[in-house]
Amino acid sequence: MPRTPEENDRIRKLSKDKICAAAMELFIKQGYYATSINDIAKQAGISKGLLYNYYKGKEELLAEMVVARTREVIKVIEEASAIEIPSKQLEHIVEGAINNIQQKPDVHRFYLHLQTQPIADEELIKYSRLLIEENARMFEVQCEIFERLGVKNPRQRSLYFSTVLQGSMLMIATYPNKIPIAEIKKEIMAEFCKEPNVESVKTGSRRN
Repeated sequence: MPRTPEENDRIRKLSKDKICAAAMELFIKQGYYATSINDIAKQAGISKGLLYNYYKGKEELLAEMVVARTREVIKVIEEASAIEIPSKQLEHIVEGAINNIQQKPDVHRFYLHLQTQPIADEELIKYSRLLIEENARMFEVQCEIFERLGVKNPRQRSLYFSTVLQGSMLMIATYPNKIPIAEIKKEIMAEFCKEPNVESVKTGSRRN
């Protein structure tokens, strides 16, 4: 019996996921430029011809992986934006970011490396810029959240928040089995994810 279009789509997605997983494993292990299409096909357990049915080459494969990565960031932004309470929005960002790193520390290190490509690298710099643009978008969302919280300087507070969160993410990705993740998460939330003291705000307003 011929396969249905839905079944074909399912098989295609599974195959592409398998190829992307193999490529990521090799990119992490030996680097993007040192990895060939032959390497990826072998790692995925498929023929090079079948791989070319899905991707024209290694760069197209990387492009799809980067787009998938940016979608993860967009998803966190959209989910946080749908929450009404600003402090809970920040909690969602912290949870999403740290949980993602905890599950895939090697992947985070790969994309962090990709973000820091030299400008002269014409093949990879466009993907670096794409990742940086999404991080900038996340920063602006954070600024709006801190503004809603009523902090004195929301952009500066957002920058401080990003510095602490990104630094923690880097430490977790670098030393995944040595960082007290639950404690770090708790400290970040205690510092940033709290509603302003209403009485203090009223007092400050009367003084002004």
